[in-house]
Amino acid sequence: MSIIKGFSKLSRDQKISYLTASLQSGSDLAATLAEFRHPAQQALFDDFSENTLTNFYMPFGVAPNFLIDGKLYVVPMVIEESSVVAAASRAASFWAQNGGFKTTLHNTLKVGHIWLEWSGPPDQLLSLQEQLSSHLTAAVSHLTASMEQRGGGIRQMQLIPQKEMAGIYQLQVTFSTADSMGANFINSCLEGMKEPLLDFFAQNKLSQPDIIMAILSNHTPDCLVTCTVDCPAEQLAPYAAGLPTDVFARRFKTAVDIAIHNTHRAVTHNKGIYNGIDAVVLATGNDFRAVEAAGHAYAARNGQYRSLSHCTLSDDVHFTFSLTVPLALGTVGGLTRLHPLSAKAMEILQQPTAEQLMSIAAAAGLANNFSAVASLVTTGIQKGHMKLHLSNILNSLGATEQQKAAAQDYFKDQTVSQKAVREFLEKAH
Repeated sequence: MSIIKGFSKLSRDQKISYLTASLQSGSDLAATLAEFRHPAQQALFDDFSENTLTNFYMPFGVAPNFLIDGKLYVVPMVIEESSVVAAASRAASFWAQNGGFKTTLHNTLKVGHIWLEWSGPPDQLLSLQEQLSSHLTAAVSHLTASMEQRGGGIRQMQLIPQKEMAGIYQLQVTFSTADSMGANFINSCLEGMKEPLLDFFAQNKLSQPDIIMAILSNHTPDCLVTCTVDCPAEQLAPYAAGLPTDVFARRFKTAVDIAIHNTHRAVTHNKGIYNGIDAVVLATGNDFRAVEAAGHAYAARNGQYRSLSHCTLSDDVHFTFSLTVPLALGTVGGLTRLHPLSAKAMEILQQPTAEQLMSIAAAAGLANNFSAVASLVTTGIQKGHMKLHLSNILNSLGATEQQKAAAQDYFKDQTVSQKAVREFLEKAH
C-alpha cells in the first residue's frame, strides 16, 4: 500500500477500489460494505463523518424498570456486550423495589479557555480582569443571545497566570449551556473573543499578546451528578448467592474500598461504571470520549486514580452505594436529534432535559457497577458473563440454529468457554 493524495476527493467506489487493490487478497470488501449501507438514510449517515464507506452496526437495546427520582424509565443502551444490558436490567428491577435511584445535581457548568502569551507584568493585567470580562462578554453578545433566552450563557471569566510557564495565561470562561452539551457554542464564543481580546490590549495601551489557542475543556468537575441507592443489608439476599447478607454487604464494601485505594483495581472498577454510562451516552448521540475523559480526570483529582463509587455500612448494617461523576450531556444539538435512533432514544426516555439525562446515565453506571461488584464477591464475574457470551461464541464457530438451541440447553448448568463450546459442537456434529 502506497501513500495516496486527495483520497477524500475520490468517489466512494474509487475509495473501495483503492482499498481492494491494496489488499491483494481477492477480498469481498465491496460486497460486505454494501450490505451495511442504509437503503433510505445513507446520505444522512455519510455526512456524519469523513470518507464514509458504510455503517458499523451496534446493538440498540433497552434496560427497563429504572426508577430514578421517583420516575420510571426504560433506558436505551448501545453496546456490544449483552451482559451489560442484562446486568443493568436486573439491578434496575431490584432497586425499583427498594427505593430506586436517587440523584443530586451539584452543578452543570462547563468551561473553555483562551491561552495567551504576554510579557508584561502580571499584576497590571490581573487588575483589568473585571473590565476585560465586560468587554469580551459584550463582544460576543450576538452569539450568546439565543443561549441566554434558554437560561444559559457566560457565567464567569478568570485570568489565571500559569506558574510553571512564565508569561503564559489561561483566560477561563465558565458557561451554562442549558439543554445542549454546548461544545460548538463554547468554541464559537471563544473564537469570537480573540479579536476583541487583542482590541482590549490595544485600548489599554498594553503590548499585544500572542493568542496561542481557544478551545473548550472536557474537564468538567463542575458539571457533576451523584446517584445513590440504599437499603437494609438484609434486602440484598437476591444478590448474596447464599451468603449471609451482612457478610455479602461487608465483602461488597471491601471490594469498593479496594478500588478506592488501589489503582489497578480502580481502572477496571470504573470501566464497569462506564459500561453503563457509555451505552446511554452512545444511544442518545452524545460524546462518550469526552464523558470518559472527564470521568477519569475526576477519578484522579486527588493525585491518585480512584474508584468513582463509594459504599458505606452503618452500624445497623444499612447499605448505601453511590456514584459521583461529571457528565456533560445534551438533549439538543449535535446528533441527539439528527440521528434517527438517537431521536428515538430521547423519545423512549420521555424527552428528558439535560439534567435528567445526567441522572439517567449515572443510574445506568451505578447499576452496572453494583451488579459487577456483587458478582465478583460471590460467584465470580465469568459465570454470568460467559453464559450471555455463549451466543457470540456459537456464531464465531459457525453453529447451525439446531446446534445453537442444543448448546443453549446443554450449557445451562455447564461452564462456558471457547474450548468447551467447540468440543460440544464437534460431538454434536
